[in-house]
Amino acid sequence: MKTNPLKDGVISENSVGVGTVTRKMVRARAAELAVIDGLLSTAATQSHFAQAKRELTGEPDMDPKDALLESAPESERWDPVPGSTGHKVQVAPGEDEDDEGRSDNERLVEGGIAEAELDQSLQAAKEEAKGDL
Repeated sequence: MKTNPLKDGVISENSVGVGTVTRKMVRARAAELAVIDGLLSTAATQSHFAQAKRELTGEPDMDPKDALLESAPESERWDPVPGSTGHKVQVAPGEDEDDEGRSDNERLVEGGIAEAELDQSLQAAKEEAKGDL
């Protein structure tokens, strides 16, 4: 949302224009912020003064770069090289994987299935041979 640049630094109190922000106003607001944070009003920190200035002048609460990032659509927030399509990186095989990406367990299961098929074929052939006699 764009703001009118002519109204930067202008504030109102009870719908009455107060004018531009003064240092006294910033100090008073910083003291209020310190009290809100549980400190004495005389113990306002630099961050209290910065926040007071942002509030009174209408500056965004965020750093301009962060504000720009937040305003971007979610899908475009992180793009290291705009326009880059990227590429898929080949996954390195684990310690228990072979060249085809199969783990030890997969190879054992496949070997067991192949052995079971051979065993079933052999049993079927024996049964057929008994039936022919």
